[in-house]
Amino acid sequence: MHTIDYVALDAEAVRVSIDLAATATPADLSRPTPCRAWTLYGLLAHMATQHYGFAAAARGSADPDAWKLRDLGDDPVKAYIASAEHVLEAFAEPGVVDRTFPLTEFGPDAAFPGAQAISFHFIDYVVHSWDVAKSLGTTVPFAPATLEAAEAVAQVVPVGDIRLAPGTPFAPAVSWSGEDRLDRIVAHLGRTPSWPQ
Repeated sequence: MHTIDYVALDAEAVRVSIDLAATATPADLSRPTPCRAWTLYGLLAHMATQHYGFAAAARGSADPDAWKLRDLGDDPVKAYIASAEHVLEAFAEPGVVDRTFPLTEFGPDAAFPGAQAISFHFIDYVVHSWDVAKSLGTTVPFAPATLEAAEAVAQVVPVGDIRLAPGTPFAPAVSWSGEDRLDRIVAHLGRTPSWPQ
């Protein structure tokens, strides 16, 4: 049986987000994003927080403070890139996929096998890279095999009323019938592919 290398896939998604974020100017940080009520600064702050939370979980920490929203300081792009490099380092540790990740953001006793937890982070950063690209008026350069793996993970995300609950990571699915795989992924996870139209 072929085992999917979520560490490598996640690293690709995170590096794409780094490359996109690195192009943002201070003026860009106030741009709207496909994430309702978030500017690009707010999105990068959320993304950085998730990186630190997942990195802590990868090392066995269940400390809920690891998931508290972070201030990105005087150089938000530099701070975001530092957070991304931090999680890449944590996920690159030997045996990480065999660990149990306490993902306290999902609930006080929530814990997942390493590979599954990293798949959650992977799909998040495929979608968040798309969010950043849309905010900056550009596109995301994902390989077809990456998007194939991402679509399989996206299909596992529950649908229905759970998407309406407070704090849910994804909005209800958006009806979309295009051929573009990334558009299908973001629509399934509550984004409108044609945003900002």
